[in-house]
Amino acid sequence: MAQQNKKTLAFNGDEAVAFAVKQCNVDVVAAYPITPQTIIVERFSEYVANGEVQTQFVCTESEHSAITASLSASTTGARTFTASASAGLALMHEMLFVTSGSRAPVVMAIANRALSAPLNIHGDHSDSMAQRDSGWIQLYVENAQEAYDSIIQAYKIAESCDVSLPIMVGLDGFTLSHSLENVDILSDEAVTDFIGERQLPQVLTHEGKSVPFKLDPKNPMTMGPVAFQNYYFEFKRQQEEGMKNALKRIQEVNSEFAKISGRCYGNGLIDKYKLEDAEVIVVCAGSTSGTLKVIVDELRACGVKAGLLRLRTFRPLPVEDLKNALKNAKAVAVMDKSMSFGGFGGAIFHEVRHSLYDSPVHPPVINYIYGLGGRDYSPSELRIVFDDLAEIAKTGDTGKQVRYLGLRE
Repeated sequence: MAQQNKKTLAFNGDEAVAFAVKQCNVDVVAAYPITPQTIIVERFSEYVANGEVQTQFVCTESEHSAITASLSASTTGARTFTASASAGLALMHEMLFVTSGSRAPVVMAIANRALSAPLNIHGDHSDSMAQRDSGWIQLYVENAQEAYDSIIQAYKIAESCDVSLPIMVGLDGFTLSHSLENVDILSDEAVTDFIGERQLPQVLTHEGKSVPFKLDPKNPMTMGPVAFQNYYFEFKRQQEEGMKNALKRIQEVNSEFAKISGRCYGNGLIDKYKLEDAEVIVVCAGSTSGTLKVIVDELRACGVKAGLLRLRTFRPLPVEDLKNALKNAKAVAVMDKSMSFGGFGGAIFHEVRHSLYDSPVHPPVINYIYGLGGRDYSPSELRIVFDDLAEIAKTGDTGKQVRYLGLRE
C-alpha cells in the first residue's frame, strides 16, 4: 500500500526523532540534556508545552535518573522514551542492564558522540558500542529519514510480547543530529494504526492467576527481584531468547512499514548495496554508508565490482545474513567508528570475522578504525579502502589487518 497523505518536512535528525516520538502516543518521556542529543527532548518538550501531546514529561537531575524513570514508567505498562549520548549514556550503564533484565521495552535515541577523555562533543560510536552487551537491541541509521522511520518501528519491535526488550536507535552526532534534510512523514493516524496499543505478555502470579506483565496493585508481582545461583541463569537465558526472536520481528516490522510508507531498509537487519556480484565489499554502520554508495557507483562505472553492506542491526547480530551477504567476496573491509582497546580491531570487525569463521568461504577481512572524535573523512580517503581491497583480492596478502584511516602517525 502506498503512503497516503504524504507530507515532507525539513528536519535535522534530532527533530525527526522528536516528531516520530510525538506521533507514537508515548505516555512518559524522561530526559536530561546533553549535546548533541538535546534538541530531541527540547523539541519534544515544546510539543508538551503546546498541548500537542498528552505525555508526562519528566525533567530529571541526571541521565541515570532519566533511564530509571523511563524504566519505572514502563513497568507499569506505559509507553516510554528517552534520549542520550556519550557520557550521559555511560552514566546510564547500571540501569541499562536493569532495564533489559526487567524486560521493559523502553525506546531510546542515541545521538552518537565520543567519550572522554579528552573531552570531545563530536560523533563516533564509542558510546553505544561500549553498551553492546547491556541487553539492548541496537539499530544504526543512515540519515534523518531512517531516524524517523526507525523510532516508529522500534516501538512495534520492542513491545512485541515475544521480544519485550529495550531498543536504542543510534544516529551519528552532528553529522545527522544537526544536519537539515527532507523527511517524508506519515499521518498521525497511520502511525497510530501501525503501532497500535502496547501489548503486554501474560504471566502467572504467585496467586496462580494469568495477568498482564506489569506492576499493578490489583495483581501484585515483583520485577528484577533477587535471583541467586538457583534462578539467575534462567533469567539471562530468557533475555537471549528475546534477542533471537527480535531477529525475525525486526524483519517483519521492516516489511510491514514498507507497505504503509514505501520505504524499507534492506531486510531490516542488513542493507545490501550492489552486492550481487561484488568482489570487494565494505561493511559499515551509520551515515558513512551514504558517501560509500557514491564511491561504489563511481567504481562500478570504472568496471570495479565494488559493493557495500550496511549493518543496520548490530544487536541482535544477524550472523546468517552476514555470512550469506559476504560469501562471494574476494576481500572485505570493516569500518569501525570506535576502538576496542587491546582487542585487535573494532567491535564490528570482531563480529563480522567471527560470523565468517564457520562459513565454507573465508574472504580476507581487514579493519579500518576511522572518524574518532568526529574526525572528517573525505571520499578520496574512503576510496583508498577499496583500492586496498582490490590489491588484497589480487595478491591474497592482507598486510596489516587493523588500519587507521585519516590518522597522523
